[in-house]
Amino acid sequence: MTKKTIPQNPFLLTGYVSPDYFCDREQETQKLISALRNGRNLTLISPRRMGKTGLIWHAFHLMEQQGEERCFYVDLYKTDSLKSLVEELAKAVIGTLDTTEDKIVKQLSTFFKSLRPLLSFDSLTGVPTLSVDVKPELAEHSLVEVFSYIEQSGKKCVVVFDEFQTIANYQEKNVEALLRSHIQRLSSVNFVFSGSQRHVLESMFASANRPFYQSTQMMHLAEIPKSSYGQFAISKLKTHHQKMDADTFDYLYDKLAGHTWYVQVLLNRLYESNVSSITTSLVDNVLSEIVDENEATFQTFLRLITPAQAKLLKAIAIEGTVQEIMGQAFIHKHHLGATSTVKSAAKALVEKELILDSQGAYQVYDRFFALWLKR
Repeated sequence: MTKKTIPQNPFLLTGYVSPDYFCDREQETQKLISALRNGRNLTLISPRRMGKTGLIWHAFHLMEQQGEERCFYVDLYKTDSLKSLVEELAKAVIGTLDTTEDKIVKQLSTFFKSLRPLLSFDSLTGVPTLSVDVKPELAEHSLVEVFSYIEQSGKKCVVVFDEFQTIANYQEKNVEALLRSHIQRLSSVNFVFSGSQRHVLESMFASANRPFYQSTQMMHLAEIPKSSYGQFAISKLKTHHQKMDADTFDYLYDKLAGHTWYVQVLLNRLYESNVSSITTSLVDNVLSEIVDENEATFQTFLRLITPAQAKLLKAIAIEGTVQEIMGQAFIHKHHLGATSTVKSAAKALVEKELILDSQGAYQVYDRFFALWLKR
């Protein structure tokens, strides 16, 4: 991994720099690394913006630091076919397992017959840049070639397919079976299948009629514990000559239900403020500014859903967390109408990722949106 610049603000919102800017997740990190080093593929599931991508890069950093594995991250979010999946995979790995230009060119000519990789080198840095063209009718052959390239590199490799649930929307209906068939033949490559749509991923890996049934270790990522997060935040603020006590951190953590990215945004803004003593009043003021900045977006969200869905969304925001969304007490309190209306509205809001269904407990997905709805 390339050396990263030390950030001006320690509360990162994107990317990964080093363990110094990564909070806790010690058990999750060791669990992930241990599974891969013991030959087990893993399915990592978490809500969006909970920190799964950061966890993956943190594990990559530790694994590559010890020099035992080569790790590759492939984001499938924008893919729509096996062709585009293979192109993203090829761009991530081709040319990275070789150390010289001659070796790279030799490997390209040896392994790749059905896809057309074009490798160029930066005249100043010598860094290779790869573009890949996969013919749709030869996508499976190209996939096999890329897997063969990885397998025969002589190195232990890890491939992460992030937002793996995306393949369920491909026009081709056999992609799951095809991937499973080729992946199970690999002996020196392990995989992490990560994503944010719990129901889709659990169906893929826990349903007996699906190709990936019981082929991976399942891992769910929850919030960072409040105590660990508080120690991290207070320590980083202290280096900036800012003081926050544990009660104030607990207050802001609870305001955002501990959801990692939203907590990071707030901490980032508090750090930027340069205020020497951070109070709950300051937390409320900064939160209000963030919510105000996003008001136009939140109004758009409401215009894109039905009145029944909007009413349910506001009710969930007011409650914070709803355990019995079909319960009569909740429905009557917020005048939500028939149970069937609530059921269909909840289903639509989950599908649109406006509310989060965490094993029967419902919350508004966007924590800032939830605060705006409560106004």
